[in-house]
Order: sequence, then C-alpha cells, then structure tokens
Amino acid sequence: MNNTLERLKKLTSLYAVSGCENEITSYLTDVLADYGEVSVDDMQNVKCTFGRGKHFLLDAHCDEIGFIVKKITSDGFLRIEKCGGIDNRMLLGSEIIVLGKEKITGIISTLPPHLQKNDDKKAPELDEIAVDLGMSTQQASEIVSLGDRAVFKRSFVSLLGTQVSSGCLDNRAGVCAILNTLDRLKKVDAKITVMFSSQEEVGTRGAKTGAFGDIYDEAIVVDVSFGYSPLCKKSDCGEMGNGAMIGISPILDKKAGDKMKSVAQKSNIAYQPEVMGGGHTGTNADVISISQTGVRTSLLSVPLKYMHSPVEVVDINDVDAVSDLIVGYIKESVGDCNA
Repeated sequence: MNNTLERLKKLTSLYAVSGCENEITSYLTDVLADYGEVSVDDMQNVKCTFGRGKHFLLDAHCDEIGFIVKKITSDGFLRIEKCGGIDNRMLLGSEIIVLGKEKITGIISTLPPHLQKNDDKKAPELDEIAVDLGMSTQQASEIVSLGDRAVFKRSFVSLLGTQVSSGCLDNRAGVCAILNTLDRLKKVDAKITVMFSSQEEVGTRGAKTGAFGDIYDEAIVVDVSFGYSPLCKKSDCGEMGNGAMIGISPILDKKAGDKMKSVAQKSNIAYQPEVMGGGHTGTNADVISISQTGVRTSLLSVPLKYMHSPVEVVDINDVDAVSDLIVGYIKESVGDCNA
C-alpha cells in the first residue's frame, strides 16, 4: 500500500492538461525505460512493449481536465475556456495554477455576497469569470501567453483509513494501477504493451490513434468510475474500498468480463460489477474496442468520489485490487498455473 500511496502522490504532482501532457509524458518515459523500448507519438501517447506471446494492451489515460488561457484583459485579468469537463459550480473563488513561463497562482474572481443579486447566485459561465493574478497587463503578459493551460490548485491529502484526496486522480489512479503491475508482468509468458494515452478528457483522441498501429489479442482499459457518496444514486456507483469495478457493457467483451470475475473469486481479489447500458462506456474502451478489425476489450475501474473536482478521492486498496486483477487475469489467460 505504501508504494501505491507514494506513486499516486508523485503522479498527482505532475500537470498534464489535455493537449499539454509533456510533463507527465517525460516522467512516464523514464519509468517505462526499465521495462522495454519506449516511444512517444505525435499525440503524446507513451507506449512501451516487452515480452513475447499473447499480446495484451494495457491502457490508461494520463491527461487531466483544466483550462486554456483565452485573453489577457486591459486591467490584467485572464479570460479562460475549458479543457474537458469542468464543473462550473467549482469556479468562483477557486485557486488555480497557471502554467505559463513559470507556474503562478491565480484566483477566480467572485462577487462578495453583500453585492450579489438573485441572478448572481447561479453557477457562472466561463465567459462570465476572470482570473486575478494580482498583476498588471504588462506583468501578466511577460509570464502568461494565450493558449497556456491552467489547473485547479490541488494538494495530496491522506484521509483517515486508506482513502486519499487530490485533483487529477482521474486518471492518475489508473496510471498507478498499471505501473504497479509491471514488475510482475515482466515475468509472465506474454507480450505486454503499455499505453498511457493523451487527450481522453477532450474526446478519447489519444487512444483512438494510439491503439491503431498494432495488432492486439486483448485490451484492458483502466480508468476511474463513480464512487458512492451521499448525493449519489447507489445503483450508479461503486462502493469505496470494495475493490476493482469490472465493466459489463454491450461494447465490452463478455467472455473477458466473466473471466475477470472468475479470477477475482479464485484469487480472493475484491471486486464489484459495474453495469453500463447503451453503446458506450465513456472511456477509452469505446475507441480501442473498434480499432482496426476490432479488439477484445475489458474495462477495470477504480471507484472515485467527487469526479472532475479538485478534491477527488480514491481508496488505495481499490487501486491495488485493480493491479492484482490485471496480473491474475493475464496469468490465467496464458496458462500460468500460479495465477
């Protein structure tokens, strides 16, 4: 658990707003170099392949939601737009980090309650807010350029028990789960391609191109899904601490999902089913499963509370359960009697 905690802390300290994943791409390139030859494509997908035998693709997106600077106003404020699914309710009064020539803190402006009218109490649109850097226009222009990214300010906090809170645990929890498998998978008689994909938060763009170049026998996509909190409907959520969420969906491979459950039961790995109707899962599984002539694809998710907020929460034990299930499933699939 301690290794997972420290790895998550490191991963969440890196900034990777969709389309500007360079910081985490550089880190992951260094980490994966211990396992095989690493490549970074034009979409900033990081890939590493090692081993021989049945070919498995392990995917987790490494980008995060954030903002893009649209304008520097004549009085020194910034105007921003969304990169991904920002919840407008989180905006007013929030601290953000602007990733300019240097990383600087800004405050999203808010109107004091004494000056508010009834119409001011609703969640604002992005074009209604401004970011206060405490600078003049000239000072801001020396550090910030149009198109620079920004993120909600975040801190990594250990809660009581085994839960932790931070921004961008969507999907650094998935990245962490895959990294946790690699030492064990290096000893398995299988060919493994790891892909940490870009731009998922703006339309699963990285996985769509990143999965296209090779032929895979199977793919396992790792992401986060909704963890239960009091404002949620229980039937739509996983329980924190109850293990890996195994996706069940019309677009996912049923045999693979059934085998995931069997392996979890046999190996005493905590798991919970996640049933999704319709023709999509909202993850990279949607595009990887139809890459080239089609790929047998399964989906494992880490339950996460407060998605797309600066205070997302996961349980370390759930991250570890996803890792254990990936290893157990691949061992079972290649006939390893110790699975």
